Amino acid sequence: MKLVKIPFSGGGLGHGNGADEAPNAVVEQLANVYSNESENEVKFEISQVNVDENNIEFSQNEIQKSVKEIAQNNEKAILLGGDHSITYPAVKAFAKNNEDFMLIVFDAHPDMVNYFKPPTQEDYLKVLIEDGIVKPENVILVGVRNQDKSEIDYIKEKGVTCFTCKEMFEKGFKETVNEILKIIENKNLPIYLSIDIDCVDPVEAIGTGYTEHGGLSSRELIYALQKIKGTGIVKIADLVEINPNKDVNSITVALGAKVLAELFEF
Repeated sequence: MKLVKIPFSGGGLGHGNGADEAPNAVVEQLANVYSNESENEVKFEISQVNVDENNIEFSQNEIQKSVKEIAQNNEKAILLGGDHSITYPAVKAFAKNNEDFMLIVFDAHPDMVNYFKPPTQEDYLKVLIEDGIVKPENVILVGVRNQDKSEIDYIKEKGVTCFTCKEMFEKGFKETVNEILKIIENKNLPIYLSIDIDCVDPVEAIGTGYTEHGGLSSRELIYALQKIKGTGIVKIADLVEINPNKDVNSITVALGAKVLAELFEF
């Protein structure tokens, strides 16, 4: 299975500085993962996209070219960022080979405040929706717990499905995951899966640009990913916003390696 390193933090508006170091750090931690919880040995075919920290347009074009080739060959891959702006060109390329698809995002924030071109980590999702690249009714947000009033209104207006941490706590995590699986089953569309590590509580994932308390546990995230992986229709995933410079004892980097292992061969 392909693992594509994208060491880019130029779309992080300063908050992502250091996220470009995550791909190498996480891959290094993978050496400590002997097998995943499905008892499979984890061996990736690793490559890297050529990016320029000082040129977001060039970098997004390179990301788009790389993902376009993967999608055209009907291959499955995990993209390892980098800040969340990498998701915009990746989804844009994915959409060219998948007319209709689902975008499932684990994130503490909706990333829908502004409409900037080229998109940053704080607005990539709004741009994807506004540009007609993904249908809002095919977007699921999971783990949200800090959103601007304009984002709350936009989510309701566009009909985006959003599971906040508050709602998941009240409803029960397994019940929430079952709801997500029912939506997936009913739509039966290819899935692009995006995981911002800040969906996890900073007690377990301090190494990220924005820390938001009250998040998912690492076990809850892994459980949800295992269930979504089990549908068999995830095509491409990305893991973003790990920042080794802000980490403590490499706990976030190690969690990133664990996430990759559990997504292996989705």
